[in-house]
Amino acid sequence: MAARLKEEIAAEVKALTDKGERPPHLVAVIVGHDGGSEAYVANKEKNCLAVGFKSTNLRFDETITEEELLAEIDKLNNDPEVDGFIIQMPLPRHIDSQRVTEAISWRKDVDGFHPVNVGRMNIGLPAFRPATPSGIIELLKRYEIPTKGKHAVVIGRSNIVGKPIASMLMQKAYPGDCTVTVCHSATPDIKEQCRRADIIIAALGRPGFVTEDMVKEGAVVIDVGTTRVPDPTKKSGSRLCGDVDFDNVAPKCSYITPVPGGVGPMTNCILLLNTLAARKSLLPGEE
Repeated sequence: MAARLKEEIAAEVKALTDKGERPPHLVAVIVGHDGGSEAYVANKEKNCLAVGFKSTNLRFDETITEEELLAEIDKLNNDPEVDGFIIQMPLPRHIDSQRVTEAISWRKDVDGFHPVNVGRMNIGLPAFRPATPSGIIELLKRYEIPTKGKHAVVIGRSNIVGKPIASMLMQKAYPGDCTVTVCHSATPDIKEQCRRADIIIAALGRPGFVTEDMVKEGAVVIDVGTTRVPDPTKKSGSRLCGDVDFDNVAPKCSYITPVPGGVGPMTNCILLLNTLAARKSLLPGEE
């Protein structure tokens, strides 16, 4: 599905450039030297190249002040050659990440975390929506998985995945029209809630948390977890592990996503789709 999406995006970019127009331009702002951020940005660059985007990385030392970073964001907001940009998290402790997020123009916020985009998404208006939950929605749609009237259990309440996917699944739309239960660390009966679920979205960051006895026959399970765990059989000494005990849960499922190779590739594609929409001065849902 991710490969097909990239082909569709590349075709749209080619149509733009064939008319003599510039390609979409995505900028990543990186502060400091976080290993996870570096890997993500390298992957973003590779994906941009594959679909014909212009990709720029702006790197700043972790000693940059909050005001200096806000000034750089203001430049990007006002640069007509930049369609969208992302600020790689985490930021150094002396920088208020919420203030930084709010400083981004919501029309260039292709990560979908600005309060304006979050608010528009929650009331069902066109908006840039966070990439991971949007990738999940795209998977449900492209595999034609029924959602109307289904009971969806979301495990995790983060602003990045849990809350937005719960909101999206409740919308009067397809995929959507679900009855949604959000479970988290204070939920006393998570197993019982999951057993009743037609769709489980696991996004809590605890390897192997969802076990076979928590899943009913025929359920759809989407695993968002990506925790690195020790594995002496691997050259690197570790491997990525999801929130679902895949080997034991998979036989009961009608559909299940693997880790790696499931939600991750779709997440990358949504960032590209959002940037393409920004290049066309549109919000996803306006086309």
